This record gives sequence, structure tokens and C-alpha cells, in this order.
Amino acid sequence: MTKSMTAFSRRSIQCEWGTAVWELRSVNHRYLDICARVPDSFRELETILRELCKKYVGRGKIDCLLRIDISQNNGEITTNGAVIEQCILRCEELASQIKNPAKISPLDILKWPGVIEDVKKDHSTLNIALVALFEEALIELVENRHREGVQLQLLIEQRLKGVSDELAEVRQKFPIFLAARKQKMVHKFNEISLEIDQGRLEQELVIIAQKSDVEEELDRLDAHLTEIHLTFKRQEPIGRRLDFLMQELTREANTLGSKSIATDITQSSIELKVLIEQMREQIQNIE
Repeated sequence: MTKSMTAFSRRSIQCEWGTAVWELRSVNHRYLDICARVPDSFRELETILRELCKKYVGRGKIDCLLRIDISQNNGEITTNGAVIEQCILRCEELASQIKNPAKISPLDILKWPGVIEDVKKDHSTLNIALVALFEEALIELVENRHREGVQLQLLIEQRLKGVSDELAEVRQKFPIFLAARKQKMVHKFNEISLEIDQGRLEQELVIIAQKSDVEEELDRLDAHLTEIHLTFKRQEPIGRRLDFLMQELTREANTLGSKSIATDITQSSIELKVLIEQMREQIQNIE
């Protein structure tokens, strides 16, 4: 299955506890690299987030950003009654020992450490909601990667068709090139008025044909093309395999060019390398 490594997804939720937004971005990377950026109070989720990423994604750099705004208990203030009683009691004890003491200010009591309690929310329910929202964003990211991967596959298959056409043309023209080479040798012999030894001429032509025989390279190129088409059907990350096959295609195209006995074959070799390079650039984006 062809998936791109480049994609983006965003999921948000609004509940009684506040709002949360997950933004996921993925780009090219040789391996799976997960970067989770969450508030410190939710660091405990990182392990779960990483395991979910590994479940859905095989390769690429994944940036996971959580933006969360928790409601502040609707403006309510919770106080500790026991601390307030102790504070008032101690103030009254001190006041009895002071001549003309000032009145106790309620605001001063509220400023005393421990009087106003921090509202501690139960994050267990919130964590479940955040993980579920993250998985939704992750599924959307994978769908976007797959959708872009399909487009990349179409582009690559168009180039594969071009490669296949070039190989068919070389196969068709190669015997013509050999015949032209023979005719050229005969013409040169005639120009310098040398008697042609048909046996020696045939031997020379056989040597030339052996040195310039590209049938093996063409067969290997065809085999690589078949393997690429089969690779697209695999239900696993295929980017590295395709990249290796591009290297093999390039090697065979170079050999084809080095054995060239005609300008047309040289041109075909160049065209093959151009098409292969175009595919290789697209394959860098495939998971």
C-alpha cells in the first residue's frame, strides 16, 4: 500500500472541562521519529501516544502538538474551613494580648497559605478523551498520507510506462543498429579499396555484438519494473524497497549507456536516467 510521509491532520473537542486541539504533522524521515509536545501536566500520556503512532505509522517524522484550555471551575473559590478556623483563633489569641488591636480583615485571612484550595481536577476522564481525540487525528493523518500516496503512485506509474516504452524501442532498434554498423564497416572497406574477408568481417561483427549486447540489461530492467509493480501491492511500508529498486534501475541504465553503439541508444539511456531520477524524487516521500 502506497502512503506518503507528508500529511497534516487536526482534531478538536469542546466539553464541560474545556477545549482541546490536536495538530499532527508528518514529514519525510528515514525511520519513525515521534515528537510529542504536550503540557507538563499531561506528560504521562506520551508513552500511550507513541504506542498509538507505532500502531498506525511505519516511517516518517511525526510532530504531535496538544493545545488545551481547561475551564477554571466557573470562577468558584474553594476554601479550607479548618485552616480558616485555626487562623481566626490564633488572631484572636494575639488580639487579647495587644492593646487596641486592629480588626481582623477577611482579605488578610484569604491571603494566608492554605486557605484557598487549588481545584484539582480528575484527569483520568480527561486523559481518556484526549487519547481518543489523538487517535482520531492519527487516523485522519494516515488517511491523508494514503490519499497523497495514491497520487504519488500514479505519477511513478506514468514514469514506469515511459521506461517500459524506452526499453521496447531499444529492443526493436538494436538489430537495426547492428546491421547499420555492418554496412558502415563494409562502406569503409570499399572506400579504401580493401578486399573484404567475409569470415573476418563476421568475426568482427560477432565481437562488436557481444561487447554491445544489451539484452541482459534490458531483461534486468524489465524484471525491476515487474518488481516495482508487485511492491505497490504490498501491505507494508514500501519506500525503502522502492528506493533500492531505483538504485538498481540506475545501475542498469548506466551500463546500457556504456554499451551504446548508436546515438539513439545513448539518448534512450539518458531518458531512462531522467525518468528514474524523477521517480526517485517522488519515492523519497513514500513511507
